[in-house]
Amino acid sequence: EVQLVESGGGMVQPGGSLRLSCAASGFIFSSYAMSWHRQAPGKERELVAVISSAGGSTSVVHSVKGRFTISRDNAKNTVYLQMNSLKPEDTAVYYCYLERRVAGTPFRSWGQGTQVTVSS
Repeated sequence: EVQLVESGGGMVQPGGSLRLSCAASGFIFSSYAMSWHRQAPGKERELVAVISSAGGSTSVVHSVKGRFTISRDNAKNTVYLQMNSLKPEDTAVYYCYLERRVAGTPFRSWGQGTQVTVSS
């Protein structure tokens, strides 16, 4: 059974930093790209960052470029999101996401989410 468990959220002042972690189990972690998404109150869930299976390729959305970095440690089955220079508009629940294809059928897995609140 696939499990994705996020941690590291909390409340931080504008300009502060947080590092989110997502511990994965139940599948061959090093074989799959991983991503972080977020959902702010009253808004749709949006993609924030993606990392390739080996970690050599990453991408972040424009609104967090230069501030957020996605990384992974395949030995620890963990993906990270380093968030610097946080802004109030970064306040959201952050989710870890996995999509696999088995015999052509997509299987999508979400973590339970971790709350990030940026406020003075």
